[in-house]
Amino acid sequence: MTNKGVTNIEDNFFHRIFDYFKKTDKLMWLLTLTVSVYGCVLIASQQRGGEVNFLRTQIAAVVIGYIAAIIISVIDYRFISKCWWLIAGVALALTVAVFFIGIQIVGTDDVGWISLPGGITFQPSELTKICFIVTFSTHLSALAEHEKLHSFIGVITLMIHAAIPIGLIHMQGDDGAALVFTCMFLIMSFAAGIQLRYFIVLFIACATALPFIWTRMMNSDQQNRLAVLFSNDDEMLQTYGWQQYQGKVSIASGGIFGKGLFNGPRVEREMVPYQENDFIFTVAGEELGFIGCVVIIVLFLLILFKILLTLHFSDDMLGKCICMGFFSLLATQITINLGMVLGLLPVVGITLPFFSSGGSSAACLYLGVGLVQSVYMHRNERTEKTIKVVLPKGSAYAS
Repeated sequence: MTNKGVTNIEDNFFHRIFDYFKKTDKLMWLLTLTVSVYGCVLIASQQRGGEVNFLRTQIAAVVIGYIAAIIISVIDYRFISKCWWLIAGVALALTVAVFFIGIQIVGTDDVGWISLPGGITFQPSELTKICFIVTFSTHLSALAEHEKLHSFIGVITLMIHAAIPIGLIHMQGDDGAALVFTCMFLIMSFAAGIQLRYFIVLFIACATALPFIWTRMMNSDQQNRLAVLFSNDDEMLQTYGWQQYQGKVSIASGGIFGKGLFNGPRVEREMVPYQENDFIFTVAGEELGFIGCVVIIVLFLLILFKILLTLHFSDDMLGKCICMGFFSLLATQITINLGMVLGLLPVVGITLPFFSSGGSSAACLYLGVGLVQSVYMHRNERTEKTIKVVLPKGSAYAS
């Protein structure tokens, strides 16, 4: 090959890279990368007194997730939606596989992981959340296209769709993930324009079933985790409320500016059990103080706002549903996790997105970022085969 040919290939390669970054939402990439780096710094500080290298796994997951997100963003989300059957099949197969080859990780109370070669563990429910965004968005879009979004049968099919992952993951014992799926289902359905009467009926049914849920579906540990929020019993606080109590003490000890990064004495002594995971926010509270906690919340609000902006500028129902799906996933996990840490909600094993250690969660979250980026990059592209969907009246997406 001549030097001129090599030069042309190089020019074409760099032109494609330039063209990609010209089209993509650069601020969204920057925000998600910032929270991931922030999370890695907190994990590095937390693990300095331990023997397990959570940081190495987290960095690897972020790198893998970032690469996967870039690949997904290049692919038109409409094409991804057409592969819903394959995506649903993979998610269902992995979820069912947990019942046969699932393992339990130290510090958890559910069998929700699969062991992979090389000592790697993978949590299928994290990938299933992203798959659900695609399949449920496709379902909502199809119902809207055929003007069946307000029909009773259409709503029933949506409930069955959501009940499959919720039921399977509940049977695995991971009620935290099941709760996230439930919130995603409700938020996405409401935003798409499902009529309010269906939510009222569902609320009444759930309220009526509360005694059954408490006595039949919740075990004693789950009951005690909820009861401890309203209890002053010392024995309860030293068992089921101990993690939350220590977490609140760590946050309070940081004051306004904190003890200094890598200088938190409570972090070093590992006073908060499994702090690197669900309670990583308490590391920021102790070492970076109120300011560090506010920065985390502001970064999350900016990310959520950017997702809603992409939703607003998307030109079809499918793209809007995908954005709302990822928005509901992040908003739900952020709200519940912070509620857990601050002692406002029971501990249900939900991670803080991009911050908590966990390769499965970190990598799969970036798949969601890739989907939102795909909507952003391809929002104005229409092919002859694309059918423009008339947004239903009452939909939050309708202008």
